[in-house]
Amino acid sequence: MPHHALEVSLTRPLTAAELHQAQHRLPLAPNDNFTRLMAVVRARTPDRALHRLRRRLDELLPIDVITTHYPDPGGQVFLNIAFPPAADTLIRRAADAQGQRPHIFVQQAVRRALAQQARQDTESIDHAVRQLLTRADAAHLLAALGRALTSTPGAPRC
Repeated sequence: MPHHALEVSLTRPLTAAELHQAQHRLPLAPNDNFTRLMAVVRARTPDRALHRLRRRLDELLPIDVITTHYPDPGGQVFLNIAFPPAADTLIRRAADAQGQRPHIFVQQAVRRALAQQARQDTESIDHAVRQLLTRADAAHLLAALGRALTSTPGAPRC
């Protein structure tokens, strides 16, 4: 049975006692400020791993979202979100109105939001480049971009 690396985002930092109690159920690795945890869970599918982790830790920890840490072969990251009852009711009603299952409705809403954010980011960068080109020619701008990419730690390499 495969193992799945999962990341748990918390609604607040954990206390030492909470972390200790949770680590008795499952080995967990916290980040430096105790707002995120990493876990490895055995399960046949990523979805089952997410559900298994939530079942084990939900009553112990202030879990916000659980995600798969690595994308699947299709580039998808899986999420496990426990919505408050009022939000869950609204989601179910909206999904029913669209003739969809709630998880499909949420999946499509997240995809639309991510696509919108990507479009906005692209438009913002395009606008900034056009503004720069009003003050500099393309050759100088390209040289400056090359210098920035080669001297910025963590910047994508071409």
